[in-house]
Amino acid sequence: MSTFTVFLILIVLVAFLLVVVIMVQNPKGGGLSSSFGGGGTQQLGGVQKTTDFLDKSTWTLAVLLLGLILLSNVSIMSGGGSQDSRALDATERTSPIPSTPVEQTPNE
Repeated sequence: MSTFTVFLILIVLVAFLLVVVIMVQNPKGGGLSSSFGGGGTQQLGGVQKTTDFLDKSTWTLAVLLLGLILLSNVSIMSGGGSQDSRALDATERTSPIPSTPVEQTPNE
């Protein structure tokens, strides 16, 4: 398994978690925090405000996603070997370009 494949799996996982965290939030302030009493100063798993936790996790996942995307690009560039496409190599083998140009006869 190449490093790009590992990065791709991590990118998909982080993107899925980011979607879940964003969907839990409610833009009108009635999201997950209001379902636990709405006071905003409740203690939930050691986090004082649920909205702060969701906000921080959204930013963290977004930065992590950007970092993974940039690192995957670096892993492609430093992956060794040629940067040419295998599809281009296959078409070059099947239809070679003639080495000498075809001479045309002048029309008289």
